Amino acid sequence: MLARKYGLTISVTSALRLLRADPVAVCTPARRCLSTQTDGEERIAMILKEKFPTASSLKVVDISGGCGAMYEIHIESTEFKGKRTVQQHQLVNQALKDEIQGMHGLRIFTDVPKR
Repeated sequence: MLARKYGLTISVTSALRLLRADPVAVCTPARRCLSTQTDGEERIAMILKEKFPTASSLKVVDISGGCGAMYEIHIESTEFKGKRTVQQHQLVNQALKDEIQGMHGLRIFTDVPKR
């Protein structure tokens, strides 16, 4: 059992290294590569760029397989500096309040730039 677990850990670690090295190669469970965005992803990204113009990093991914029911958002902005994680997420939720009404779920990952 430990050998199986250890083997899985190595595989997961290798996969994470690959994801960090080449984010364009990342695919969702539905096998849609991230080189193109869906209309929903583009719409959400545009709204967030307007709301957080100082964002140094923004990634929006439709994790529902392309139907637009669930998204994952990664955003890094200086506007989050000094705010707790829950406050950062509230800012993102407020920016997307109209879009959220039609969604099943939303995963939000926020951060402050390290520089």
